[in-house]
Parts: sequence; C-alpha cells; structure tokens
Amino acid sequence: MIVDVSKKVLIVGLGLLGGSYARALKRFGFHISAITLDQSSIDYAIGEGIIDEGSIDLDERMIGEADLVIFALYPHVFVDWIERNQGLLKSGALITDVTGVKSSIVYRIQDVLREDVEFIAAHPMAGREVSGVENSTADMFVGANYIVTPTSKNSPDAIQTCMELGRLLGFSNVATLTPEAHDEMIGFLSQLTHCIAITLMTCNDMEDLEKFTGDSFRDLTRIAKINDQMWSELFVANKGPLLDQMDNFIDKFNELRSMLESEDIEGMRRMMRRSTERRVAFDRKK
Repeated sequence: MIVDVSKKVLIVGLGLLGGSYARALKRFGFHISAITLDQSSIDYAIGEGIIDEGSIDLDERMIGEADLVIFALYPHVFVDWIERNQGLLKSGALITDVTGVKSSIVYRIQDVLREDVEFIAAHPMAGREVSGVENSTADMFVGANYIVTPTSKNSPDAIQTCMELGRLLGFSNVATLTPEAHDEMIGFLSQLTHCIAITLMTCNDMEDLEKFTGDSFRDLTRIAKINDQMWSELFVANKGPLLDQMDNFIDKFNELRSMLESEDIEGMRRMMRRSTERRVAFDRKK
C-alpha cells in the first residue's frame, strides 16, 4: 500500500518524530495531513511545506480520508485516542506508531480496535535532544534502525507495508521482533542507557565540573538532557524488563569494582578487551 503515492497519510502528533516522518514521506509525493495540539506547529509545518493540511481538532474528514495513520504520541495518549476516536477511521485503514514500548500497548490496542482497521506497531530507533516539528529533519532516520513488532493479529501485507515504510524513511536496517523481545532489547539498548546517563549526571554535585570535563563525559551524558514526562512513562510501561537490565548492569559494575578493589589488573583488562571487541559491531558503516 505505502508505495502508492496516491494514498493519504495522516500523522497524529506533529513533534520531532512526526515532523520528520512528514518531511521524509513528502519527498515521495504523498499527501500528508496532521493533527496536533498546537496551532503554531500546524502553521509552521504548512508554511515550510512539511504537510499539506493540518488541524488542532479531530477533523472527521481528514481522519476519515487517511489510508495510513502514523501515531506519534505518548503511549497512554495513543491508547486513549484509539479507545475514544477509532470510529472516525476509514474501513481498511492501516495504523502504525513510533512508541518506545510495545507489550503494554500493542495487545491492548489490537484487542479494542475494530476488525476492519489494522494496527502494526513499529519503533524508529532515532531521535535528538530537542523537540518540536521545527527541529525535525527528513534525514533523521538515515543509517538508523527500525523495528517492526508484529503479532498473530497482523496480516502479511500490513507487516510488509510497515517494513517498506521504514525503508522509504531511510532506515538502513529494518527488522522484526515480537513485542516482548522488543521490550527486552529496548530495556537494555535505550532505557538502561538513559538511566545510566541520568544517574551519572546527578551523582556528583561538585560545582563547575563543566569547566574541566573532556569529551568522554559529554559523549556519555549526551542523552541526560531528557524529556522527564515521556521517559518516566516509558520506564514504568517497561518496568519488568528495565529492572532486569538495571540488575544486570549493577552486577557487572560491581564485578568491575571488585576487580579494582583487589587490583585484579588482568581481570579488568579482559573485561576491557571484551568491551572493545563488542563495541566495534556498533559502529555505523559509512
């Protein structure tokens, strides 16, 4: 479906990710509409040619004409929107999302969703430390990873369409995981790293540290500039897997601490060599 540029795309939530989706898809000639809370975001997006039309209201025509609806909302807002407003969606519409947790919302939405509308979940593994459509970019997803999380309720066509959407957006790696495997993976790769950055940034109140730091501290704490409302919700929504990953990290950190305390240099070097070997695989290929 998505390769047909005559299809209409609606984005609900025109912030950083929603705006970047709009910019990337607009290049292919899709008709892009948007619904979001702030009129200034709509005005900016129309003025910059990011979308064709938009509204801060539940525009029934706009929603009813959309073939593909992309939800870029907080998890609880997304669920609430579907429960309240799914009757406005056209029969045969395909919906997807950008939500950073899956198990706690995918099954819930699929259970309440009309049978003639399909939800295929996805997670773009990309972002920036700023927000708003004015900071969006058509190239945000280039070289990044895109995860589709199908369930038994998803059709092969919907899965293929969602994967094709990821490729059109510019992601270099498009993969599938179950919602459960996604949440375990994301608990480690994303949520734990944010926990570490937050903790590191708040564990020492010494003044004027910024005057003496090097790039290593800046690099490690880049994601400490965080949207507290969104990330606290994501943490709680993925509480079990994240707690497991935090425990694993604490165990490994304590292992390193014990090596230091006992001056086990060879043990530390083995751990450092393992770290170096594994890190190579994470370097993006140019």
